[in-house]
Amino acid sequence: MINHIPLELPSLKRITVDGKRLYETPNGNKYPSVTTITSLGSEESIKAWRKKVGNEEANKISTRASGRGTRIHTLCEDYLNNEEVKVDLFDIELWNTFKHNLDDIDNVYCIESMLYSHKLEVAGTTDCIADYKGILSVIDFKTSGKLKQKDWISSYFIQGAFYAMMLGEMVGILPKQIVILIAVDNEGSQVFVEKTEDWMPFAIEARSEFRKVRGY
Repeated sequence: MINHIPLELPSLKRITVDGKRLYETPNGNKYPSVTTITSLGSEESIKAWRKKVGNEEANKISTRASGRGTRIHTLCEDYLNNEEVKVDLFDIELWNTFKHNLDDIDNVYCIESMLYSHKLEVAGTTDCIADYKGILSVIDFKTSGKLKQKDWISSYFIQGAFYAMMLGEMVGILPKQIVILIAVDNEGSQVFVEKTEDWMPFAIEARSEFRKVRGY
């Protein structure tokens, strides 16, 4: 059984204003999401990829990847919540080679919880904040069709730094680590662990750049 230490966190609203997807905080402030901010730098590469493979094929790949990611996220949540895990036939092999990583997680503070920062003017939903091998960490669950290299996934670490800083501002607890757990098709899994403090400056820079480009 995985231990839980639930935090009392407010519920935020997801809203759309002038075509912008935002989170609304309890006091009415409206902030862009972490993923919206970190996706800024990848917009051109995504456009180029879609042009290369064609919109129809790109949509099929994106839908398939999104569905797989959602299913694995749900399995992780159920497992960490000490609930029955029901695995889809198509995901059995991937799940069986990935789930052992979750055994290093304990003392779960929150799962799929909404966070925000008035200082950074940002909000988002974190996958999990818990102890990973005994160290308080922001933990993100990812899926991939191929093995990743660290320098390909800087946006993951920046996301983690955002979540850590938001939690620190809200409850006074700053996770020391960012842990990225990736379920990889036909390859098992990958684990990346980084110090939060190393990525905080990049998160602050990403927020500043987004404000310059998008104006909010």
